[in-house]
Amino acid sequence: MIDGRFSLLDHDGRAVTEQTYRGKHMLVFFGFTHCKVVCPRALERISRALDTLGGEADRIQPLYISVDPERDTPARMQEFLGTYPRFTGLTGTREQTDAAKQAFRVFAQRKADAQEPDGYVVPHTAFTYVLDPSGAYVVHYADTIDAETMASRLRDVLTR
Repeated sequence: MIDGRFSLLDHDGRAVTEQTYRGKHMLVFFGFTHCKVVCPRALERISRALDTLGGEADRIQPLYISVDPERDTPARMQEFLGTYPRFTGLTGTREQTDAAKQAFRVFAQRKADAQEPDGYVVPHTAFTYVLDPSGAYVVHYADTIDAETMASRLRDVLTR
């Protein structure tokens, strides 16, 4: 069961929880700023889906939660998300990010990679989670969904 709870720092350095975003649907994706393919592709797809929704997207708060807190400081998250301005980046201590991963049942594990500047990558679950305005889990979308289908399904969620 997805319980959707977290206690993290946003990309402006403010302490936030899931309660901070109550009243809006939350669209949650876990990733890391050094990700080269999966995360940028997902953030672009989610951004396009939200653009398709027009004004309805104002009812949704997209969140990008780090699975790599050692590198993903609030300042790094803010810099990275400059390309994806709808998103609020969330990070924290290893304990805080591990608790968020557990709440969403996300797999992420540091893996050595000699081709990376810091010597590692973080393979992770690539689902987009939707929570309702009370913070209850509604649905998740696989990484294979396209922006148009996501927009259509989000519109359905918003009209329930």
